[in-house]
Amino acid sequence: MQTVPRLINTFNPNHYKISLLINRTERIFKGTVQIKGLSRIDEKNITLHCKDLIIESIKIDGINTDYSLGENDSLCISKPNTKTLENIVSINFTGKITDSMHGMYTCHYEHDGIKKELIATQFESHHAREVFPCIDEPEAKATFDVTLTTENNVTVLGNMPIIYQVSKDDVMTTTFETTPVMSSYLLAWVVGDLHKKTALTKSGVEVNIWATPAQKSDSLDFALDIATRSIDFFDEYFDTPYPLSKCDHVALPDFSSGAMENWGLITYREIALLVDPETTSIATKHYVATVIAHELSHQWFGNLVTMKWWNDLWLNESFASLVEYNAVDAIEPDWNVWLDFASYESVVALKRDRLKGVQSVQTDVKHPDEISTLFDGAIVYAKGARLLKMLQHYIGNEAFQSGLKNYFKKYAYKNTEADDLWSILAKECDKDIMSFMSTWIKQPGYPVLHVSRDNNTISLSQERVSNFSNIKSDSLWPITLNSNYSELPDIFDVKSADFSVSETKPIRFNIGNDAHFITHYEDEILLQIISILKSGGLLPIDRLQLLNEQNILASVGIISNDKLIPLLEAFSDESNEAVWDIIGMTIGELKKFVENDNEAELKLRTLAGLIACKQFERLGWTQIDGEPETDTKLRVTVIGLMVYSENNEVIDEAIKIFNSTILEKLDSELRPILISNIVRQQDNDDIFYSLIDIYKTTSSSELKQDINIGLTASKNPIKIKYLLDMIKDTSVVRPQDSSRWIAYLIRNKFARVQTWQWVRENWSWINEAFAGDKSYDDFPRYISMALSTNEQLNEFSDFFLPLKSDPALTRVVEIGVGEISDRVNLINRDGKLVRDRLLNL
Repeated sequence: MQTVPRLINTFNPNHYKISLLINRTERIFKGTVQIKGLSRIDEKNITLHCKDLIIESIKIDGINTDYSLGENDSLCISKPNTKTLENIVSINFTGKITDSMHGMYTCHYEHDGIKKELIATQFESHHAREVFPCIDEPEAKATFDVTLTTENNVTVLGNMPIIYQVSKDDVMTTTFETTPVMSSYLLAWVVGDLHKKTALTKSGVEVNIWATPAQKSDSLDFALDIATRSIDFFDEYFDTPYPLSKCDHVALPDFSSGAMENWGLITYREIALLVDPETTSIATKHYVATVIAHELSHQWFGNLVTMKWWNDLWLNESFASLVEYNAVDAIEPDWNVWLDFASYESVVALKRDRLKGVQSVQTDVKHPDEISTLFDGAIVYAKGARLLKMLQHYIGNEAFQSGLKNYFKKYAYKNTEADDLWSILAKECDKDIMSFMSTWIKQPGYPVLHVSRDNNTISLSQERVSNFSNIKSDSLWPITLNSNYSELPDIFDVKSADFSVSETKPIRFNIGNDAHFITHYEDEILLQIISILKSGGLLPIDRLQLLNEQNILASVGIISNDKLIPLLEAFSDESNEAVWDIIGMTIGELKKFVENDNEAELKLRTLAGLIACKQFERLGWTQIDGEPETDTKLRVTVIGLMVYSENNEVIDEAIKIFNSTILEKLDSELRPILISNIVRQQDNDDIFYSLIDIYKTTSSSELKQDINIGLTASKNPIKIKYLLDMIKDTSVVRPQDSSRWIAYLIRNKFARVQTWQWVRENWSWINEAFAGDKSYDDFPRYISMALSTNEQLNEFSDFFLPLKSDPALTRVVEIGVGEISDRVNLINRDGKLVRDRLLNL
C-alpha cells in the first residue's frame, strides 16, 4: 500500500486563526484561515491537507501565490520567498455542510412536531481537512483562535469559553478564547438550540451537560453528577489538574461513534449521555457512566499528551478503556465494575484476538483510510486495556499510578510514542517494561498455557491460540502466571518447561484474571477445579473466567464443544450476575450447532430453562424494594433464558405484561425481552406497525434501541423485508443506527438469509452512505459473525474479496473469511457430538 507522506516534516504550524460563516439553510460555509508556522528553508512549497473544499485565494506572507490540489487530499502552495523560515499562510475557501457525520454536518431532530437541526463537527481521525486547510496529523499541534458567524438566537459551543459574542442584523458572531496547544482532530463546535445543566468541580471547573429541547431537563442530571465527580477523581489520580476552565458534554441526535473527546467539548450519542431517572435501565446508566469517564480520561490521555501518529492510537484508547473503570469504581464502588470488565472487555478481547489476521494493539498505519480500521473495540480498546491492567498488576498499583503522574508532568502538551511511557514506568519499578510490553503490544493473538501434572512435576507449554486456520507460530509471550503455587516462576517466557513442586492442592493459573492468556488444564486438574467450583470455593471472577476460557478452548478446537454442556450444569446454583453473562453467552455459542435440528434445539432450550429456573424462582418478574442492582440486572438474563426455553407459563406471562402496560411504562430492564417475545410469538400486524410508529416519534434513544431489538426478532419474511427496506429511509432509521439494525437481523436465524442478500444488493448504497465513516467496516464485520455454512462462506468470499483493495475493508474482509471458515469447520467437527450429548440429557 502507498505510504502517505507526513506533511509536518516540511511545514509545522504553531497557530491557526479560523473564521467561518456557517449558512445552515444553504448547507454551505465560507471561511478564512491564517496559519502561522515554520517551513524548511529548502522547500519551494508548503503542502497542507484539504478535502472537498473550494479554494478561492491563497497568500503567503501577504503575497498572492499559486497552488494546486493533488493526491491524498493535498493542497500544494508555492512559496514566493523560499528563504523564509517562518510563514503566514492565508486562505479563503468555501465548503459544504453534509449529513455524513464527519467534517461539519447536520444533526436532525424533532421538537413539538417541528423538524429542527444542529450543526456539529467530527474531526477524528482525519476530517478537519474537510472544514479548513491544515496539517491534519496528530503531531502537528498548534493553538487555535476560532470565530463563528451563525444565525441568531442559537447556542454556540466551542472547545474554549466565549470571549466575544455580538448579534447584528440576522447573524451572530462568536469568538472563543485561544485553545491550548492541541491536535487538529480535537477541534470542535456545536451550533443550535440547546439547554443545559451546570455544576462545578472541587477545583472550580464548570461542567455543563447539553441536549436538544426534545430531551427532558432531568435526563441531564445523572451525567452531570458522574462527569463532575470523574474530573475530581482524575485530578487527584493523575496529579495533574484538568487543563481547561470548562468542560461541555453535548448529546447529539446524530453521531457515528459512541462519543468523541474533543478538548473541552465532548460530544456523544444521546443514548451515551442522557439518563431518564424513571425509565432508563441500570445497564444503560452504567454504560453512560463508563463512557463519560472514558471521554474525560482522554482529556489527559490523548488531549494533553497525544500520540505522534495513529499507530499508537492505543496510547489514547487502551488507557482510557482501563482508567474509565478506575474512575467509576472509585466514585461508585457498589457497582463492582471490575466484574463487568472481566465479563465484557476481557471476553470480547479474547474472542476477537484468536482470529487469523487480527491486528496487533500497536499497528503500523501507512494511509489515512486505514485509520478507521484501527478503532476495533475488541483490540485497541478492550485488549489494550486488559494488557495495561496486566501491567498494573505486574508492577503494582503504586508504581503504575506514580508513573502516570510523571508521564503527564514530562509530556504535557507534547506528543509521545509507546517507548516514552515504558521508560517512565520502568523507572518506577526497576523492571524491563519496554521488552515485556512490546511483545504483548506489537504481536497479535495471545497464548494458551497447556498444563499437565505427573506426581510432583508440573509441565507447562505455550503456543498461540488459533482456530482451524493452522497458524504455525513461533511467537512467545512473557506470561505472568499468577499461580497459586509459590514454587512456580512469576514469568513464563519459554516454549515449554517442567517444574518440580511439593504442593498438592489443585493448581490454578491467572488467578484474578489479570493476564491476557487462557489455560488448558488436563482433565484431572480441570475436574479438581470444577469440584472447588461446586463447593463454593471460587470467587465470581474465577468462576466466570473458568467458563469463558472453556468457551475459548472449545471455539478453537482444543476441546470439544459438547464438554461445555456438563460444565454448564455445574453452574446451576450460580447467583452472580456477571457470571450469568458468561452462562448466557455459552448457551448462545451452542445454538449454532442445533439450528437445523429441531429435536436437539428443543433439548438446548430445555437445558437453558433448567439452569435458569432456580434464579427465576428467586427473583420473579418484578423488582423488590431494596434489592441489589446486580439482582435487577440478573433478572433480565434469567428471564431471557426462560423465554428461550419456551416455558409456556413464562411466555404467557410475558405476553400478558406487554398487553397490560403501555410501551413507555414497561419495566425498562425487561422491555427488550417483552417486545421480542410478542413479535416472535404473535406476529400481530397492529403491534408490529405500532412499534414502528413509536420508533419514528419517540425522543428516547433507549426506547428506540429496545424496539430495534424487538422488531428484529421477527420470524415473518414479509416483515423482515419491511425492516430491511426501512433501513434506507433516513427519516426513520438514523444512519448512525443502520449497522445495528443489520447486526440484530443477521443474528436472527429466520432473517439471516434475507439480510445477507439485502446487504449484497444494497452495497452501493452502504458504500455511498458510510465510506469514510468509522462504521463502514461494521457491515462486513457483523455479517461474518453470523454466517455459518460452506455456501455462505463462498458467497462472502465472492462478494467481499474483490473489495479487499479498499484500505478501510482489507483487514475486516480477511478476518471475516477466516472467521466463517473456522465456524464451518467447528460445526462440522463438533456438531454431532453436541447434538448427541443434548439428546442424551
